[in-house]
Amino acid sequence: MYSLFLENAINKPIGNKLKAQQKIYLHTTHSSAGFSLVEMLAVIVMIGVLAAIAAPNWIAFVNRQRASKANDVVLSAIRDAQNEATKQKRRYSVSFKTDNNIPQVAIYPHPQGYILPSDSNIWRPLGENLDISPGQIVIGTNITSENTSSSSVTYASNPTFTATSKPQTITFDHTGALDLLVKTKSDSITSVQTSKLGTKGLIVSVAVAKPGNPTQESNVKRCVIIKTILGTTKTARDAECS
Repeated sequence: MYSLFLENAINKPIGNKLKAQQKIYLHTTHSSAGFSLVEMLAVIVMIGVLAAIAAPNWIAFVNRQRASKANDVVLSAIRDAQNEATKQKRRYSVSFKTDNNIPQVAIYPHPQGYILPSDSNIWRPLGENLDISPGQIVIGTNITSENTSSSSVTYASNPTFTATSKPQTITFDHTGALDLLVKTKSDSITSVQTSKLGTKGLIVSVAVAKPGNPTQESNVKRCVIIKTILGTTKTARDAECS
């Protein structure tokens, strides 16, 4: 009897202590099983702030990439026309126009006497295979007539730069130089280059369109410039493309 009483007296406080510890453990485990509402809201706010900071930079990056890819097509088209001229030993042209907010390009043999390349099979969208939708880019140039430039670049908003009017055209002769008449005495190469190309040269520019306005260019621009009568090309960006 005495031993049984002693055993109960010893075990009772120990059992109570174990139960108290078990309650504390269960309470701790339950509390750390998930996030509280305040913690969840804090995480959501942090994600929103980071997204707001990152989104403009991402959009700007995508726009620059889009303009660069379209400008690569312009450069390739000009060089293709130049190469065809030298390969086939005849004049070759490359033309640019806009049709329903879609910049287009055509490469074709230059006919005797200028004729608009009206065949729809000649023209192809500038953003073809580039995942560029209509209205995302706008094309412009300072070409006023074949191989002749002005001092400023105009874009698709200009009434003369449409599908139904004369497209802006660059033509190369059989040597790959710009097809310009040069007289040995009264008109030298230098004077013809100055009068036709000016100080800026022939510029074909691609710009990202302003949001909601597919005919207006933004400040994000890429361009190809033909500076000399020999048909030398270079690429530029932004302010240099105006």
